[in-house]
Amino acid sequence: MASAPPLLLVDDDAAFRKVYGSLLRDAGYEVVEAADRPSARAAFDARPFPLVLLDLMLPPDGSVSSGLAGLAALLDARPGTKVIVVSGVGDTRHSLEAIRLGAYDFLTKPVDPDVLLVVVQRALARVALERQVEALRTSLERAAGDAAMVGQSASFLAALSLAERVAASDLPVLVTGENGTGKELLARMVHQKSRRHAGPFIPVNCGALPETLLESALFGHVKGSFTGATRDHRGLFAEADGGTLFLDELGDMTPSLQVKVLRALETGDILPVGADLPVHVDVRLISATHRDLGRMLQEGAFREDLYWRVKGVELRLPPLRERASDLPLLAKHFLNQCAHLCPDGRARLLSDAAAESLAAHGWPGNLRELRHEMQRATVLAGERRELQPEDLSFTGSERPRASTPGATTLAAKVEALERREIEDALKRFGGNRTHSAEALGLSRQGLLKKLERFGLT
Repeated sequence: MASAPPLLLVDDDAAFRKVYGSLLRDAGYEVVEAADRPSARAAFDARPFPLVLLDLMLPPDGSVSSGLAGLAALLDARPGTKVIVVSGVGDTRHSLEAIRLGAYDFLTKPVDPDVLLVVVQRALARVALERQVEALRTSLERAAGDAAMVGQSASFLAALSLAERVAASDLPVLVTGENGTGKELLARMVHQKSRRHAGPFIPVNCGALPETLLESALFGHVKGSFTGATRDHRGLFAEADGGTLFLDELGDMTPSLQVKVLRALETGDILPVGADLPVHVDVRLISATHRDLGRMLQEGAFREDLYWRVKGVELRLPPLRERASDLPLLAKHFLNQCAHLCPDGRARLLSDAAAESLAAHGWPGNLRELRHEMQRATVLAGERRELQPEDLSFTGSERPRASTPGATTLAAKVEALERREIEDALKRFGGNRTHSAEALGLSRQGLLKKLERFGLT
């Protein structure tokens, strides 16, 4: 068979190689032969073999101990390879040691040809199954870690390419971009592709907790250190030991807490609240913010030394309005995710008119808003296969105007535009502040502050 996997047959007995090599070739396998350890290792390193048939007692010394060491070396180099040990030494101790080291099976010479073919077939079936499982695992990781990491626009691909290149290092990464652009998803992708992928990925939103609670959450505390501290708490830095700590909305962190985070990053030591001795941790830091940290530096709201510590590499995710070519792909991606909401279980399609409405919208909530919009439209469409403009919460003609009557300065124009977007979101969601904040890419607390500032009670 032309597509048969290659097998490596290693034995110093030329007669054995001739007989069993012919047997395997007649069964349709490609067989590469080697008579000693050096030639076997050269062949093994030259190409991937899913299966090796290995004699333990090989030249130059012919000892079983060297044969077992050679077996361990092969499995260490390629753990997925199945090795069937074929030996004239039938000592139970040797067979058990070979299996312990990772051999798939141990056969004693003379080997029954039918038995050999069955064992080879089962070993290759196991290889195929393990590869399918690995492919499925990788697919699931991508689905979970790279959800909405979909697009073909130049700015998006540039961010993705840079993320791929820096993932393997331990450099700190700063992900910037508006709310809803997928910053945490990109951070998870960097973690999954790093050497720390088997370690934990610990996210924390720095803007979601007041300073005292955030300090305890990050560094931990000891029992009795404050009211309510009824037991020791490890903290997220410690939880992320050996993995990645993701500080989302880093720009919301208070200056006093910035000092403590800087110290932890510089020394690798954290001091739990109320503790006398520091704890050493090994974490990679990925941060994210929608704020302009450069402006915050100028205003004295963010420490310059911390800024350069977290900004090893900056990954900027473009807003959705700058990714017009990606809109159809992303909409289809989210519609596929919404298929379970449909009566027939089939994902809905976009009509041309609906696609035009999507293209004309400003998307202040970015990917988060698009995902919500596709969920909403899928439900409203009912049994219709194609989504129409009336299924959307906007008509496509509501793109924000470049200027606003009565607004003269740039700051006034920005404020008027921001006010109008908030009013539109509240109208769209029937006054629901939680949904409005999500669509706008704001926290609920952030929206409440803006409502108070604009007098929108």
